[in-house]
Amino acid sequence: MVTIYDVPADALIEEVAARLEDRIDEPDWVAFSKSGEGRELPPEQDDFWYVRSASLLRKVAKNEPIGIERLATEYGSKKRGSNRYSVRPGEHSAGSRKLIRSSLQALEEEGLVSTASGEGRRLTDEGESFLSGVAADVLEDLDRPELERYA
Repeated sequence: MVTIYDVPADALIEEVAARLEDRIDEPDWVAFSKSGEGRELPPEQDDFWYVRSASLLRKVAKNEPIGIERLATEYGSKKRGSNRYSVRPGEHSAGSRKLIRSSLQALEEEGLVSTASGEGRRLTDEGESFLSGVAADVLEDLDRPELERYA
C-alpha cells in the first residue's frame, strides 16, 4: 500500500488539488484575501484555494491531530517593518486563520477531515483512503529511470 511518504510532496499536492476541484467549492472572497498578515497582496495563482486545501490535507495527515493555530504558524511568513523597504529586522507573522479554517471546514463537509474535540483536526478513514489512492496514482506516473535499469 502506497502512503503519502512514498511520493514527493509537490507531485502529491498538485494531484490532490486537481481532484479537489470537483469535490469542494471555492468561496467568493478568496480572490481578494491575503494568505497572511505578512503579505502585501493576495496570491496570484488561479487554483490557490485548491492547492492550499490539498496542502492542508497533507499536513493534517502527517501531523494529526493538529489545530488551526499551529497550521497558521506553519503557513506564516516573515513580516517586514512598516513597509517593504524598511531596514528593521522582520518578525514572524501567522498565516490567515480564516483561510485555513474555511478550507478545513470544506474538507470536513466532504468527509476527509474530522474534528477531535480539544485536540484539533484528524484525517478520517475516507480521507486516508483518498490520499493513499492519489499517492498510488502519483507513484505510477513518476519517471524513475534509476529503477528501470534494475528491471
